[in-house]
Amino acid sequence: MADAKPTVFSIPVHRAFADALASGIIAKYADGALGLAEGLILLPSNRARGAVQAAFVRAGGAGLLMPRLAVIGDADLDESVALALDPIDDEPIPPAIEPLRRRLLLAALIERYTPAGEPPIAGAAAFQLADGLARVIDQLHYEEVRVADLVDLDLGAFAGHWQASLGRLRLLADHWPDVLAKTGSVDRAERRNRLLDRVTGGWRAAPPARFIVAAGITTAAPAIARLLRTVADMERGMVVLPGVDCVMAAGEWDALGPTWPDPENPARPLETHPQYHLKLLLDRMGISRHEVMEWNGVSAFDGPDARTPFVSLLFAPADYTAQWQAAGDLSADVAGISGAIFADDGQEAQGIALLMREAIETPERTAALVTPDRMLAERVAAALSRWGISVDDSAGQPLSRTPPGAMLLLLARLAADFDPVALISLLGHPLVRKGERRTAWLDQLRRLDLILREPGLLPGWDGVGARIARQAADPQARGHGRAAELQPWWEEVSGALGAMLAPFSAPAAPATLLAALQAGTEWLTGDAVWAGPAGRMLAELFDQWALARGDGPALVDPQDFPEMLAQLLGQASVRPPYGGHPRLFIWGLLEARLQRADLMILGGLDEGRWPAATQPDPWLAPGIRRLLGLPAPERQQGMAAHDFASALGAREIVVTRAQRSGGDPAVASRFWLRLAALAGDLPEPAPGGVLLTRLAAGLDVPPGRAQPAGRPAPQPPAEDRPRKISVTGVDRLARDPFAYYANQMLGLSALDPLSAAPDPRWRGTRVHKLFEDWVRGGATREGFEAELTALREDAALDAIARAFWLPRIEPALRWAAAQVWDRDDRKPLDVEVKGEITIDGVTLHGKADRVDRDAEGRLAIVDYKSGGAPSAKAAFDKLDNQLGLLGLIAQRGGMKDIAEAPVEALEYWSLRPDRRAGGIGKISNTYGSRSDLKNAGQAIDHAADALSGLAADYLFGNAPFGPGEGAGYGDYDQLMRRDEWFGRGEADR
Repeated sequence: MADAKPTVFSIPVHRAFADALASGIIAKYADGALGLAEGLILLPSNRARGAVQAAFVRAGGAGLLMPRLAVIGDADLDESVALALDPIDDEPIPPAIEPLRRRLLLAALIERYTPAGEPPIAGAAAFQLADGLARVIDQLHYEEVRVADLVDLDLGAFAGHWQASLGRLRLLADHWPDVLAKTGSVDRAERRNRLLDRVTGGWRAAPPARFIVAAGITTAAPAIARLLRTVADMERGMVVLPGVDCVMAAGEWDALGPTWPDPENPARPLETHPQYHLKLLLDRMGISRHEVMEWNGVSAFDGPDARTPFVSLLFAPADYTAQWQAAGDLSADVAGISGAIFADDGQEAQGIALLMREAIETPERTAALVTPDRMLAERVAAALSRWGISVDDSAGQPLSRTPPGAMLLLLARLAADFDPVALISLLGHPLVRKGERRTAWLDQLRRLDLILREPGLLPGWDGVGARIARQAADPQARGHGRAAELQPWWEEVSGALGAMLAPFSAPAAPATLLAALQAGTEWLTGDAVWAGPAGRMLAELFDQWALARGDGPALVDPQDFPEMLAQLLGQASVRPPYGGHPRLFIWGLLEARLQRADLMILGGLDEGRWPAATQPDPWLAPGIRRLLGLPAPERQQGMAAHDFASALGAREIVVTRAQRSGGDPAVASRFWLRLAALAGDLPEPAPGGVLLTRLAAGLDVPPGRAQPAGRPAPQPPAEDRPRKISVTGVDRLARDPFAYYANQMLGLSALDPLSAAPDPRWRGTRVHKLFEDWVRGGATREGFEAELTALREDAALDAIARAFWLPRIEPALRWAAAQVWDRDDRKPLDVEVKGEITIDGVTLHGKADRVDRDAEGRLAIVDYKSGGAPSAKAAFDKLDNQLGLLGLIAQRGGMKDIAEAPVEALEYWSLRPDRRAGGIGKISNTYGSRSDLKNAGQAIDHAADALSGLAADYLFGNAPFGPGEGAGYGDYDQLMRRDEWFGRGEADR
């Protein structure tokens, strides 16, 4: 065997790898009996195994006895390597440690061992770093780098943080073997290496009689390279590689750089080139490129022969791209390649869906979208559903984005940090109370949603319960009936979930927190959360964590646990069961390797999408990786380039990209730029004779010319118009009649945001309450200090309000209090005084923040403003009539428990801190020497005149309620369709 010439083949990129492989093996080994069945084919992944199985069925029919297929590339499937040996007499290899258990143990190591002078790492940060540490350990095993090599490195040229990181890595690497030995397991990568070496040794000692084919394997790990060399040296063995560039000139091949560290050649290898990893594999196998032969199998999915030299030219190293100028006519090379540039990724998904929809109009025609962008894949699948087409995304979906995973994360985040938004999202999740009970559950949830939208919610479960109880107990409270119906339901929900999630109140073991989440999830959903592929995967995750009980950090901060879960669920991929359209496919880059369809759509060709941005290694600097002989992070981009080159060999190809992705401008992929520079402008697909981009952009646009709505002018009959109006309603009617119409006649009002954080409205209400309680308590200095203390201790204040708002508002509050107790000529009569009068057939009502009486018996109306006060000009223009109308009510004896008396003052007390005056507030009037209104009497008469005019036009007349001329943007802009008519001019209204 040592003297035999190695048998290594390559299938050119223009041939469909799996189908060409199957046809070639059938032609060589099928003898009508069991010739194929006695063989063994080694493949890189489980997905490749499925592709080769399908190819054998297409080539040989359903009755074909296929060779045995074994996977050697996936660490999760390494048992199939051991089964490839006929006798298994050697000592068993220890089992591989479970990934989750290893990550927990590594996180505990990171927390436990901290180099001198370095800050400790704990919680979610340790859990995240444990994932990167596990990858480094695996890479050290794959590349067969000794841990001792970490100690021998000279790091004098590297930055201090990299030296510190390596110091921590050395410390952990020293302790990890002992921790691992106590589990009775080995690292998964080490176990795979042992299995591969066992197979290699066994086959070298006693080559099997059956034929062995290693196909599609591009991983250049030394253990795999040794096995492939052993297979290539067998009499009945062969290695079949995908897309080795045999037309590339020797100089270009050498320009890819050295495949191992060479002190005499400091040049960095071109690891981003699509051929570099194949060169590395061949070098480690000890095989030169000229020894690689071309595979002679063909298939119906093959592209044109000219495509292989074109792809080789397309990816020429930068120093050799001058040959593009002499390439000549490339029309035959690029025949069948078209491209489309869309305005955004939404239109890109629409365009791809249109191409796939058109493809199935032709019987037996297949189409596949190949993209590493999972969001694009989801959008295309959603776009196809408009035609009732279900398509499988074989790359799967992160568990965190599935309903069970999202449900678990919502519960974890709510348990760690109570928030009304998370609460409503959780209780409204589709899996909660799934079935007949869900309708009644949602009715209660809607009641809870409305109650939580009022600002000033106290934190936690008790805060929600307190608000519901307070409203249920007060018959005058807004939403009293709603709260009364809700209270028993909320007591049941909060009692159950609050008790189950109690472990999140203090640091606890991860298993304890997970058990609490499991109990809460099952109480909310029953068995629904464990149903389906995603539910089963989630259940497996819980089982793995249960088996790892006691491993990992002893205690975890509950605030860190949701992030730990999110990392774990985000890395688990849920693949759909079969059942999608049989001729349409969505493949990730791994799934697309070795597979091909009649129409190949290569989508998402923007930089950062394809190829994806490199992910930095938190443990080893790129220079340190080179010194150790580990692959650079950029090698993944070289693999992505090889995937693109392989897909580019198909007969019919459409490449697509978007000018904007995720709302931001996108940069064309380096692959797209090379293709455009070499091939020029590609023709755009035109399904049905219409350019694809135009079809995608107009798919959801109604036919015909757009007809924007005109300026609204609702004109209800006079008898249907209200005869009762508030003083603030008068100002709304004056400024924006349409807003008054929507609020008072249609009964529409904007919902408060669903948030517990104090908003400006709550702050204003809280300040009013402070002065109300203080004045009712006698307006003493001691009473004010007590109210100020109560404000500081108010549980509804969040950290931001305590740090920024409270220190700014306090000087203004003290100033306002001093205005009261320092004046002997005027004393408060009452606060929050309601009043009502009927004038000219209109009932006018309102509430004054404070009413004072001076020594002569005259009244003063005071209105607190936590922001700026309206100007005197607004009062003269009849846009601010609030104080004047309150004065009118008081002047006519309409204020509750306050006798009729002349009004001497109308005052706005602005509590907006004035920095120039030391943070104090300001008193302003709706009249004055600089105004056309000189005193309170004139201001009251002016406001009464404004009310009379508005009532005549809008309450008793037929004036249309159109949008106000000077009104800014408000709550009813969508209702009035403002963007369609605003700024178009009077003629267009």
